[in-house]
Amino acid sequence: MPNCPEGALQIIDGKARLISDLFCDGLGACIGHCPMEAITTEEREAEAYDEKRVMENIILQGSNVVAAHLDHLKNHNQTRFYNEAISVLGLKNIPIPNKQEDTMHEHQGCPGAAFRSLAKKETATAVADEGTRSSQLTHWPIQLHLMSPMSPSYTGADVVLSADCVAYTYADFHKDWLKGKSLAIACPKLDDGQESYLEKVTALIDEAKINTLTVLTMEVPCCRGLLAIAQKAASEAKRKIPIKSVVVGIDGNKRSEEWV
Repeated sequence: MPNCPEGALQIIDGKARLISDLFCDGLGACIGHCPMEAITTEEREAEAYDEKRVMENIILQGSNVVAAHLDHLKNHNQTRFYNEAISVLGLKNIPIPNKQEDTMHEHQGCPGAAFRSLAKKETATAVADEGTRSSQLTHWPIQLHLMSPMSPSYTGADVVLSADCVAYTYADFHKDWLKGKSLAIACPKLDDGQESYLEKVTALIDEAKINTLTVLTMEVPCCRGLLAIAQKAASEAKRKIPIKSVVVGIDGNKRSEEWV
């Protein structure tokens, strides 16, 4: 039983049973630890593994089980599930077990997910018409799965929620949209686990109490989903904030800018 930290196996009526396909990641860690060889694999249609529901179950079992689950995912190179698990912990403002101290927050796991405040020198030229320009990014991480709505960088901030491709397409992204704002990025076409995106944007509105939300998307149809996520989150949030939609063309020019 201890070798199934996801909680897929439980003792019911004196027998170890698979309580739900949703709680089984299919990696088979339990098989080698069954002394009677009673556990085997079978091929059949099953519900998809749901990391969010797994974490909801594991959190109730304490930090040691959470740590075991995170190690389990890392050891099996399950990067997407690991990031989703970290996202759930961040959304619930639960410390990550066995953490190493970072500059402002403690963090364990992927170094790229560790929070960093990127201080800017006031004396430096923020934006120049020619030559090298200074980055306007003030914090890390920025990917929506990795960032925490409870990060101090988002509290009371004007937030930019940008589709990944925008920054590569719009030449003056830092100067026109990022200066003085906090950033989160996502891809509404390719990212998995977008239900957590809805929860995080809602948390930004209600918990971080952000001031405004600017959603930057490309003109391609698959990009519209990011604005839809923002608008749905705003409709479900208790607070009301203004939302601006900016659409960028594939030629790098702004197509539209409006409050929605």
